Amino acid sequence: MDQLLDTAEKIRSMEIRGAALIGRAAAGALKEFALAIDPSGIEEFNAQVDMAADILLNTRPTAVSLSNAIRMVMRYRGDEVESARTSLAKNADGFVERSLMAVERIGEIGSRRVRDGDVILTHCNSSVALSIIKTAFDAGKDVKVIATESRPRYQGHLTVKTLDGWGIETELVVDSAVRSVINEVDEVIVGADVVTASGSLVNKIGTAAIALAAHEARTSFMVAAETYKFSPETLMGELVPIEERAAEEVYPGISELKHVRVRNPAFDVTPHQYIDVICTEVGAIPPEMSYLVIKEMLGWEMEGRVP
Repeated sequence: MDQLLDTAEKIRSMEIRGAALIGRAAAGALKEFALAIDPSGIEEFNAQVDMAADILLNTRPTAVSLSNAIRMVMRYRGDEVESARTSLAKNADGFVERSLMAVERIGEIGSRRVRDGDVILTHCNSSVALSIIKTAFDAGKDVKVIATESRPRYQGHLTVKTLDGWGIETELVVDSAVRSVINEVDEVIVGADVVTASGSLVNKIGTAAIALAAHEARTSFMVAAETYKFSPETLMGELVPIEERAAEEVYPGISELKHVRVRNPAFDVTPHQYIDVICTEVGAIPPEMSYLVIKEMLGWEMEGRVP
């Protein structure tokens, strides 16, 4: 249990960050928990893994990669403890393998849309967006990247360090400078925390403003998203909850101010009208096809045991 609680706290505090990493971490934590417990029977096993799944689910309410990862792991089968334990562990391994393969595949698909000499703008720190950029660069395309700082957690600093390590020419700008540089940009490439049934994107705060600037400048806006980041719940009309994080992330001295409230939404919503293409591991699709991805790849109700 201690290891699972440690993983949950790392996800909550954003020590583990990025939708894909969160999903893989949760899957791994559930697997290790299931292998470690010693229940008296299948009912107790089910109850304990349900509790563990609930703990992980409550860490980041917006991240559909987390809930979908847990759902996929929890679709285990078994009438007794050892068969259920083996089934759950197999599901967890399968999710992690699928996630890693998806990043590579999206890199291949998305890189075909990148031209030699392109300037790419990216926001936050997305492993799949970076996979597209690196795959294009490794193919010999001369690309340059403009990365935003991605305040208030400054994930963009991680992005520029990664790009620098790969030898890719990169510029770092503050988030509010996007409109000033957008006319230098050939395409925007961002990751995704959630893709809804309508094809709208829930992603790091600031993404919607970038999409609006790109739309105004007639600059292509590409989303890189594994299919497990699409939200089945939105098929039935549910809204994606937007996580509100601590005020201290924005203003560490907020407790000294008596008449100031700090709002710190972690994500915003980009309408599908501002998205040109969504690159998934099963192909590049227009956002309007998101409904079909959810129906065909994830199923209407994500059948199986869900805590």
